[in-house]
Amino acid sequence: MLKKKEIKPGIWVFEMSGRVQMGPDCKRVDQEVEGHIGKSETRIIFDMHGVDHIDSAFVGQIVKSFSQLSKSGGTLRLAAVRGMVEGVLNMTQVNRVIQIFPTAEAASENFPAPK
Repeated sequence: MLKKKEIKPGIWVFEMSGRVQMGPDCKRVDQEVEGHIGKSETRIIFDMHGVDHIDSAFVGQIVKSFSQLSKSGGTLRLAAVRGMVEGVLNMTQVNRVIQIFPTAEAASENFPAPK
């Protein structure tokens, strides 16, 4: 469900796949984000190219992660959202708050330095 990699120095990509929903999925993402914040790694991209379903709990987790990272001087970007996931993010207007890019590579460009 979740793989992590450092795409550029200080910029981490969380690659997700399949169905991402409440319970263990949200808890794992929350723990991973908190762990990175604890190490002052606050520039994170959620790469959703392999995700085909999210529920409302995960939409909440995305917003929570964005808020936590913002408060820590960093930010969250989303990449490669498509299909049902794109529809949900548009319907909930998350796309107006969190930047969405076509690929993780594109999301990693011009990433602001941590504050």
